[in-house]
Amino acid sequence: MRILICDDDPLITENLSKLLIDYFKKNNLKNLEIETFYSGESLLSDTGDKDIVFLDIEMPGLNGIYVGKELKKQNESVIIFIVTSYIEYLDDAMRFHVFRYLSKPIDKQRLYRNMKDAISLYTSFTKKLPIETKNGVHSVYSIELISIEAIGRKIIVHTTAADYESIHSMKYWIDMLPSQTFFQSHRSFIVNMFHITSFDHELIYLYNNQLTAYLTRRKYSSFKDTYLLYLESTR
Repeated sequence: MRILICDDDPLITENLSKLLIDYFKKNNLKNLEIETFYSGESLLSDTGDKDIVFLDIEMPGLNGIYVGKELKKQNESVIIFIVTSYIEYLDDAMRFHVFRYLSKPIDKQRLYRNMKDAISLYTSFTKKLPIETKNGVHSVYSIELISIEAIGRKIIVHTTAADYESIHSMKYWIDMLPSQTFFQSHRSFIVNMFHITSFDHELIYLYNNQLTAYLTRRKYSSFKDTYLLYLESTR
């Protein structure tokens, strides 16, 4: 896991690095890589993976709001923590789906509670799923899976790269997919909540409105509640 810290105050970056190293050690987590940056420009010019980013808002040059939006354009699944003393930026930060908003000075226990949630979300994003077809097996990350659709006797798996005809049933996919991220909205559809653009009482719009899925009226309330809980868990 590659964690990036961007703050123009070296004391903040040093303290946060130590806290993260301590958290990983206490929880027997490995493969931690921490990189520090002191400006938004240097962070955006980095070409490596960005799994989790701790981002200050008020910095010389590009501010954290702009940098956060650019990071989301590069990688929609990047998990962003805003770390700042300025609470007035909260609304702007939430518009690009900030994972958490941490105040300075950083509270160790609050950081650790939020890191547990962040790692859980990261794991769900990076979990690989096998899609078995008549022609072979395709492996995709769960975040790349948009929806499962039953068309007649065919089960179509829609992903960000391509559509695949699965040899498995809808029940197989219901049992296999993580319930905290996927929801069966209709007997013919399972949707990935990460890719939901909007919904009404009949349809769910997915992947920037490129796909739709039916929403059964009797499931509307439970779907709405589940989706709102999902959004809350990612902020």
